[in-house]
Amino acid sequence: MNNVPLKGVIAYPITPFDNNEQINIPLFKKQVERLVTAGVHGIAPLGSTGVMPYLNDSEKEAITEATMQQVAGRIPTLVGVSNLTTERTVYHAKFAEKAGASAIMIIPMSYWKLTDDEIVKHYDEVASKISIPIMAYNNPATGGVDMSPALLKRLLEIPNVTMIKESTGDIQRMYYLRKELGEDVAFFNGSNPLALAALSAGARGWCTAAPNLIPELNLALYDAIQQNDLDKARSIFYKQVDLLKFMVAKGLPRSIKAGLDLLEIGGGGLKSPIKPLSEREIAELDGILSAIENEVYQS
Repeated sequence: MNNVPLKGVIAYPITPFDNNEQINIPLFKKQVERLVTAGVHGIAPLGSTGVMPYLNDSEKEAITEATMQQVAGRIPTLVGVSNLTTERTVYHAKFAEKAGASAIMIIPMSYWKLTDDEIVKHYDEVASKISIPIMAYNNPATGGVDMSPALLKRLLEIPNVTMIKESTGDIQRMYYLRKELGEDVAFFNGSNPLALAALSAGARGWCTAAPNLIPELNLALYDAIQQNDLDKARSIFYKQVDLLKFMVAKGLPRSIKAGLDLLEIGGGGLKSPIKPLSEREIAELDGILSAIENEVYQS
């Protein structure tokens, strides 16, 4: 599988803010270090969890540079560079490459509905300006565009578009990608509740914010699939599925911030208009995390 630097559990850190809604770089680096030492296989700043669309250019650059400084080449890095315009996407892609990113991720963000040809041209223009690999990210719930399997196949014809992250929540897409595009296509699961099914279907990795809270279980699930131990994988998945569903339902930045606070690691603040979970929701999350801890400890 050529030019694919990523596999396994790819962890997405949040972007923590202080009381003045300025990025808390020391806390961000602390959170990244915790993920690296937990054993994740890659770090992906500036995803949905990192509230990338809410950040200005200087904030995105600061997070990119802080990630590279803290990871220091120990594991691969996947930097989100998406923007409404091709020009700004190219800008951030070039910045990420220069900073030392292993790869970049692009979701076709859309206000007006983009045609397939426009999307292909968008990716092709970015790809022509950099030499590192690109992950095409399909998440219509956040990007406003649903890239069909046929369109994804077209994108893979662009030389350094070598990876696909599928987040529609449709397991049939996973089966199609493996069956129609072949064994050599590197596709990644981005839908947390489908982690077991997607990895079983042949996903090369799992892109997730969950390692911020339960890295051991996330890594154990991936390892069990690699060992072809489906019974073990199923058991491990069901221990974490309630948390995975909660994160999706309540929003990744809110859930991870609250969870890090509950774990006494510190999640920092959020950037407006995003607001924290309610007290009731935090109590629900606390109960889920406590149940996971008790079940893991007893097993």
